[in-house]
Amino acid sequence: MQWKTRAKVWLYSGDKAAWHFLTLPKSTAQKLRATFKQPRRGWGSIPVIVTIGKSQWKTSVFPDSKSDSFVLPIKAKVRKAERIKHGQTVSFVLAIDRWR
Repeated sequence: MQWKTRAKVWLYSGDKAAWHFLTLPKSTAQKLRATFKQPRRGWGSIPVIVTIGKSQWKTSVFPDSKSDSFVLPIKAKVRKAERIKHGQTVSFVLAIDRWR
């Protein structure tokens, strides 16, 4: 199962790096919770495969209590390849990685 959706890129500045994330739309988060029946991994994460443009990678989405959703980290390599910037709205495809 996979979901095609859109979200706005936001920036979290940590001590030594700036991390770029997408917050999943609540409807996508609800579908993800309903579909993923395995025990969650560290920090309640769910393993996923993400596609943005021509870039595809394996990562995890992490629960976010403030938004009642999940946040998705965007790798620097992907941001560079797809020319993604903070504040931009991007389309992406999200699928559960059942093999991890």
